[in-house]
Amino acid sequence: MPNEVLDLRPLPPPQRHGLVFATFDALKLNDSFILINDHDPNPLRMQMDFMRHGEMGWEYLERGPVDFRIQVTRIAEPKKPKSAAEKSA
Repeated sequence: MPNEVLDLRPLPPPQRHGLVFATFDALKLNDSFILINDHDPNPLRMQMDFMRHGEMGWEYLERGPVDFRIQVTRIAEPKKPKSAAEKSA
């Protein structure tokens, strides 16, 4: 069951993506939140999939025409950056 509702509609667009990433990064494995937006946030989904590849589940609960509701779930632990030794190997 989702823990939090994150309603982006009242926020200025420049604040939205950063807030979604911060909310997602705070999730524990299998936790989720409901994202509400006034348009389809597919560009955000693509950005998150690129930057958090394999870590996120994205399920549309409502697809407009006025509001979009998406359940965003952490499905894998964050990937750890490679150490300098691993990069040179």
